Amino acid sequence: MRIIDSIPHPSISISIFQMNDKYIVKFEAGPMEQAFKFYTEDVKSLERLKSMIDEAFIEKVRVRFNEMFLQLKEAQA
Repeated sequence: MRIIDSIPHPSISISIFQMNDKYIVKFEAGPMEQAFKFYTEDVKSLERLKSMIDEAFIEKVRVRFNEMFLQLKEAQA
């Protein structure tokens, strides 16, 4: 797996990897991460993939991170 690109964001690290026939988009915030796998034949190009990761997509990831953070805090209590 090798990193091929990133998407700038002020509070979330977004990295794009390529491995075999997949793109993997990894989001990192603090101690948590989320990853999405896309088949290259479905996406067609890196530019198309990057256009799919729009503000609405990122906002849903951010909401999920908040839920994950609360769950982590509950587990540590």
